Amino acid sequence: MEKTTDVLLLTMNSSDKQETVCIFGTGDFGQSLGLEMLQCGYSIVFGSRNPRMSRLLPNGAEVLSYSAAAQKSDIIIIAIHREHYNFLTELTEVLNGKILVDVSNNLKIKQYPESNAEYLAQLVPGAHVVKAFNTVSAWALQSRALDASRQVFVCGNDSKAKQRVMDIVRSLGLTPLDKGSLMAANEIENYPLQLFPMWKFPFYLSAVLCVFFFFYCVIREVIYPYVYEKKDRTFRLAISIPNRVFPIAALTLLALVYLPGVIAAILQLYRGTKYRRFPDWLDHWMLCRKQLGLIALGFAFLHVLYTLVIPIRYYVRWTSTNRTIAQSKLGYLTLILCTAHTLVYGGKRFLSPSSLVWYLPSAYVIALIIPCTVLVIKFILILPCIDKTLTRIRKGWERNPKFSESALNGKTDI
Repeated sequence: MEKTTDVLLLTMNSSDKQETVCIFGTGDFGQSLGLEMLQCGYSIVFGSRNPRMSRLLPNGAEVLSYSAAAQKSDIIIIAIHREHYNFLTELTEVLNGKILVDVSNNLKIKQYPESNAEYLAQLVPGAHVVKAFNTVSAWALQSRALDASRQVFVCGNDSKAKQRVMDIVRSLGLTPLDKGSLMAANEIENYPLQLFPMWKFPFYLSAVLCVFFFFYCVIREVIYPYVYEKKDRTFRLAISIPNRVFPIAALTLLALVYLPGVIAAILQLYRGTKYRRFPDWLDHWMLCRKQLGLIALGFAFLHVLYTLVIPIRYYVRWTSTNRTIAQSKLGYLTLILCTAHTLVYGGKRFLSPSSLVWYLPSAYVIALIIPCTVLVIKFILILPCIDKTLTRIRKGWERNPKFSESALNGKTDI
């Protein structure tokens, strides 16, 4: 039965690829997207103000006037700037009931009171407007350098129209991410204008960790000796304390790289399906894992540099080898080695009452909370009785089959 369903889906997909897609605009992005879609089996019709003047278009594509091109397809990609949208009001009858895909961006954040997609929906109220492809550049399409921009944010008010656009995105080898209704278009249009959009949360989190552990170590190693022993240890502020903070922050961030994957696995086991969208906070966290890992690697290199500056014996052995951020199983191996190193480094001091300062344990004890939690839960998840069920879910098995129907109808996201 599953094989029959797969064959049916493949047949549907192959037939979808033969459909005609119209592109308004013959600029760089329109040409690049049209060429990519032609290579994927779509029939492309360009709409232009001057069809006879349009040149350098992909071979096999047809060029017509806007009105004639719109009649060829029910999916129209608007690859023109917002300033030129006004002519669409003359085509309201032709565009009625059609899917309009807005791919435009602005020159600055909050340039207009409403998003370009919402403005387009106001101009052509009878059409189904979907926002997509604005995070993919013409250069990336031409050079096929899509590693950094493989994700395509999609939003729209009509679920069926949005699903058809997401099918096109997948056929191009890209990954669609449903952001909800057209109200999310403003946020999507701001993404290309933000500097390192996925780095904001990792940077803030890293800063909070560094500040917390820095002041925590200052209380234990500078303020406490001064209050009770009248010893001035402010010299530790420059090198010794930062050299404690860097490896702790690196170990914590490394654990936070794998914690969302563990939480996602627990959610899938609880729900019994993979065809339900994760919460927004977890989804955003998972998208930032690479950035968290790179920042952790940066802290590890800083720790190595500081270790070379001060030849103190209990710092030397925490080397960069244990801090190499690897993927998948190597990443977990790195986390295990770093956690084991911290346990060996602390030894009996972790459980000794004499190591407490104002009832505060060593900073390394706090640093072990998240890594040990991740490793314990991961160990439970790889037990055969649990791993077998989780593997089946990730292959498409569902405890409650009703989610299959809703997923195929575009009501949920994987």
